[in-house]
Amino acid sequence: MAFDQMADVDYRQARRKSFFKMVESWLTGKSADLLPLDEVRRRLPIKGQRVLGAQPVPLDKIVGSEGRYRDFDRAFLPRRAHTRSRWMSIDVAHYQDVPLPPVELYKIGDVYFVRDGNHRVSVARERGQEFIDAHVTELETPVPPTSESDMDDVLHKQEYALFLEETQLKRLRPDAEIRLTLPGEYATLLEHISVHRWYLGERKKREVPYGEAVASWYDNVYMPLVRIIREHDIVKEFPRRTEADLYLWIIEHQWYLREEYGDMPMEEAADRFVDERSQRPVQKVRQAIRKLFRRWLR
Repeated sequence: MAFDQMADVDYRQARRKSFFKMVESWLTGKSADLLPLDEVRRRLPIKGQRVLGAQPVPLDKIVGSEGRYRDFDRAFLPRRAHTRSRWMSIDVAHYQDVPLPPVELYKIGDVYFVRDGNHRVSVARERGQEFIDAHVTELETPVPPTSESDMDDVLHKQEYALFLEETQLKRLRPDAEIRLTLPGEYATLLEHISVHRWYLGERKKREVPYGEAVASWYDNVYMPLVRIIREHDIVKEFPRRTEADLYLWIIEHQWYLREEYGDMPMEEAADRFVDERSQRPVQKVRQAIRKLFRRWLR
């Protein structure tokens, strides 16, 4: 069989795989799209860039493209018919052992985006290569995407980046890691900090600088609750949730319980709430919430 015929078979097979990937995406709800680099750059704070030069790059770490993100899926299988000619010519070059130039990639965190060479990446993956030679430029951001990221995740990282930028939490507390899983909740944390700042000002009878309020909120509100969550291993009882999720869950509903039950003993209120709302109302969750409420009510 001639090389062009072999390449035609390879291309048809890649397009079939792409179709079934699309069907799988519809059934599972998990995106099979490449990440569009321009949108990622618009959403995430890019602090600078540097040239890393020539190096081999794992193909499975290439998750997006600068300009061809609609032409290929997340596995770099061809989605559109107009990719055929270029794809097959590169496949033929592989059969003929013709050396191809390195692709050009942007690196953000541990993942890569194609600047030039989308078809070369696609053919290399389809041929079972694990690495591809590339010229790499790194874009620096404090909240990079991962190999599992879709655009929803990028938008969530944008929220986290804005939270870090406004609070300067990483400068104030370099070890701080506050990861939420639900969209829009970083704005709620900013509200908590604002409320805490107001209370601090009332107690100290002076204007409290924002940075001082952020540090105080982290040290005296957030971390004490997180330590209780860790002590009782509560995260284990709520799969797919984080310590920050549980911080919000508990503190928001502490306010709710006070409004709903008034002077009802807090232990009884905590028991009722956990029984009604928790999917897994285990004893250690109940005890942790009781302990927390006792501290807050002193």
